[in-house]
Amino acid sequence: MKIVLAQPRGFCAGVERAIEIVERALAKYGPPVYVRHEIVHNTHVVNSLKAQGAVFVEELDEIPEGAITVFSAHGVSEAVENHARERNLPIIDATCPLVGKVHKEGQRYADAGYEMVLIGHEGHPEVEGTMGRIHKKIHLISRPGDVAALKIGTPDRLAYVTQTTLSVDDTRDIINALTRRFPNIVGPDVKDICYATQNRQQAVRKLAQQVDVILVIGSRNSYNSNRLREIGEESAVDSYLIDDISSLDHRWIDGKQAVGVTAGASAPEELVQQLIRELCDTYGGRVEFLHGIEENVSFKLPLELQDVTTAA
Repeated sequence: MKIVLAQPRGFCAGVERAIEIVERALAKYGPPVYVRHEIVHNTHVVNSLKAQGAVFVEELDEIPEGAITVFSAHGVSEAVENHARERNLPIIDATCPLVGKVHKEGQRYADAGYEMVLIGHEGHPEVEGTMGRIHKKIHLISRPGDVAALKIGTPDRLAYVTQTTLSVDDTRDIINALTRRFPNIVGPDVKDICYATQNRQQAVRKLAQQVDVILVIGSRNSYNSNRLREIGEESAVDSYLIDDISSLDHRWIDGKQAVGVTAGASAPEELVQQLIRELCDTYGGRVEFLHGIEENVSFKLPLELQDVTTAA
């Protein structure tokens, strides 16, 4: 069996930063450190941080007054941030800088008098955070068909922003539909869309040309991981999302000549390596690496944590 490993895959810079923020906060302040929402959408990451003393909550009211509070990589609304300050919660913000950039772009358009459209998925924590940062009427859409139903009060002063975990390919048809109906609409440059989402999706499309089946490592609640599996299916290759090797059904790969492996942006590399070892041990597989984009992006940590060292 040939095992083809996608490049890039797994952790992006925003996820690495968020996890490191929690680990350094634990090292500096000691447990417990409270995290609003899952720091990233991966069961293994969350459980690992829980074992180190992180406590994950859905609402700020679950956090004792004065306790160290971390906001997840997905970002939060202004109302959530204000509520934390009212409760005297010391805040460490792990919002991905690319999500923060979307917030700033949306605010800039709103302050300039634009009515806003957000391309994203209802209920996603990033979308909730973004909608709560833009002080202007904002319309949420998730597919091209939603454009026709939009009731816009100022069609000549209309702008859009997008959820970062959507790629250029995911949003192209929606943006085209918006532009056809509202020719004067403005929005961010394509280069402002999350690099990691686009790169991982392009790698899966390339992977699909070389393999008989694709295994995507990622948690069920990870949108970007689910999207990688969907792209494999759209490329006419059987594709499966697994949390780890315990979720692997060997019937998916028995008799296959080439198996592709990738991982969502919040999935640890150690899970990829465990899967590779399982495939090699069971099928005598040989590993090949798919040539792809080398990512060298990194984001600065909050100032108060930059000099903190962790056990790792």
